[in-house]
Amino acid sequence: MANRFILNETSYFGAGSREVLAGEVAKRGFTKAFIVADKDLIKFGTVKLVTDVLGSFPYEIFSNFKANPTVNNVKAGVEAYKASGADFVIAIGGGSAIDTSKAIAIIINNPEFADVVSLEGVADTKKKCVPIIALPTTAGTAAEVTINYVITDEESGRKMVCVDPNDIPVLSIVDAELMATMPKGLTAATGMDALTHAIEGYITKGAWELSDLLEIKAIEIIANNLRTATYEGSNMKAREEMALGQYVAGMAFSNVGLGCVHSMAHPLGARFDIAHGVANALLLPIVMEFNMPACESKYCDIAKAMGVDTTGMTVSEGAKAAVEAVKKLSLDLGIPQTLREINIPKTALAQLANDAFNDVCTGGNPRDITEADILELYKKAY
Repeated sequence: MANRFILNETSYFGAGSREVLAGEVAKRGFTKAFIVADKDLIKFGTVKLVTDVLGSFPYEIFSNFKANPTVNNVKAGVEAYKASGADFVIAIGGGSAIDTSKAIAIIINNPEFADVVSLEGVADTKKKCVPIIALPTTAGTAAEVTINYVITDEESGRKMVCVDPNDIPVLSIVDAELMATMPKGLTAATGMDALTHAIEGYITKGAWELSDLLEIKAIEIIANNLRTATYEGSNMKAREEMALGQYVAGMAFSNVGLGCVHSMAHPLGARFDIAHGVANALLLPIVMEFNMPACESKYCDIAKAMGVDTTGMTVSEGAKAAVEAVKKLSLDLGIPQTLREINIPKTALAQLANDAFNDVCTGGNPRDITEADILELYKKAY
C-alpha cells in the first residue's frame, strides 16, 4: 500500500515572521490581494498588522462569513473575488477564514464546482486553486497546512468535509504575534482542537510511522504549553509553541484522517453553531474511552507525551491514565463538560447521531462504530 503525504510548499514560523509577506508577494509577481478576514480581527487591529507589511500594495478585504462558514458565504466570496481584480488570496484568521478562502479559491479555478455542495468529500477538481497565502491567528485548526476544509450546508443543516490536494496554501506564515489577542476561552478551545487533531491522527485507521512521529510530538508540545498559553496570554514562548504544535498535528492528520470525535463535533457546529474546538474538547475523553479497546498501547504513548509517569503501570492502566490526563486538561482550561451546558436539546441527539454516522471522519475511527453507539456517546456527553 502507498502512503501519500502532501504538505504546502513553504512555511515561515516565529513571532514577527509576517514581515516576509511583502517580499514573498513581490517574488511571486502578484498584483492585487483578496484578503479574507474575520470582522473581529479587523476591529481588533490584527488585520492591520498584516496590511501594514503590504504597504501600498493594493488589496480588498472580504469579511462576510460566519464562524462556521456556509455555502452562501462562499458564493458571496466568489462573486466578490471576481469583482475585485485580485490574482491571489491572503487568508487571515482561524479555520473559518482559511476554509472560506480555500472554497473560494478552488471554485475560481474550477468553476464547474460553483454550487459549492459538489465539493463535499473528495472532489475531482482538475486545477490548483487560486494561490493562497495563509496567516493563522489561532493555534488550533492547522488549516494553513492541510488539504481539508469544512463548509456548512445551511439547507441540509450539515457540515461538509471537503478533501482536496488542490486547495493547500502555497505559503503559510505562522506568526505567534497574530495570536496574541486571542482571549482565554478561544485559546483554550482552539488548543483542545489541536490536541484532538493530534490524538485522533495518532490512532486513526490510516496512521503510519511518519504520521505517528509527528502526532506524538504534537501531543507533547500542546500538553506542555496549552495551560500557559491560556492563562498567560502574553507569554509569547507558549504562544509560539502552540502555533508549532497545532501545525505539526495538521501536517499529519491532513494526510491520515481523523475519527469519531470530529464526526460528532461537526453536526454540533452545523446545527447549533457550537465552536468546533469546544465541541471537540467536550467529546474527546468520552470517545477515547469508547476507542480504548482498539488502541490501548497507543494510549500509553499518549499518556507519556502528556507528562504522565507510567512507570509500573500495566498497558490498561496507562491507557486509562491518558484519558484522565485529557479530562484534567479540559477541566483546567474551563471547557464545558456536558452538552447540557452548551444548550443542546436532548431531543436533538438522534438527529446528531445520524449526521455523525454519515460524516466522512467516522470511517477513520480506530474502533468500528454504529449509529446506535454514537447515540449512546451523545447521551453520555449529555
